[in-house]
Amino acid sequence: MPKVSLIDMSGKVTGELELSESVFGASIHRDLLHQAVVAHLANRRQGNQSALTRAEVRGGGAKPWRQKGTGRARHGSIRAPQWTHGGVAFAPKPRSYRQDLNRKQRRIAMKSALSSKVEQGSIKVIDGAAFDEIKTKSIVKFLSAIGAGGKTLIVAPEVDRNLILSARNIPGVKTTLVNTLNVYDILNCDHFVVLRDAVAKIEEVYA
Repeated sequence: MPKVSLIDMSGKVTGELELSESVFGASIHRDLLHQAVVAHLANRRQGNQSALTRAEVRGGGAKPWRQKGTGRARHGSIRAPQWTHGGVAFAPKPRSYRQDLNRKQRRIAMKSALSSKVEQGSIKVIDGAAFDEIKTKSIVKFLSAIGAGGKTLIVAPEVDRNLILSARNIPGVKTTLVNTLNVYDILNCDHFVVLRDAVAKIEEVYA
């Protein structure tokens, strides 16, 4: 059963926490991690790009010159793709890029992502976290104390307005909740900071 140190907000080790073997000590399926990341990024795409085909470009109704006898190439419309101001040959149109993973795949991918952070030693479990005011400086001090620099993901068990507003202006720092946690955010961070109550909720959901 994997174990991690419990750290308080000043960076001191206050104890040790045993993590669920089935959630934080699972086998890492790199193929499913890749699928989950690709699906996540694809589902973030708006898919609203659009261009005009030759049928949609204004003008070009008349044949520009007669078919034969001019010495020039034959053309039927000045809005054909090869013309300046003509339509686009294979114009992109609004579409959905959505990709789906089934429930079992999503669970395995999430467990793999969580287990990879434990394996890398980049998970930090915070004991007794309390954010009493909206102050960015206090979050910067907190992250510095626990040695979390660069890209950092902070996972809270429930909405904490003080934490969210204090951390949102710090470059590379992102806050999320247990119920909005995703594989991409976990893999994309250098430091995975989880409040102790959030660990219990993660284990409850994915065990």
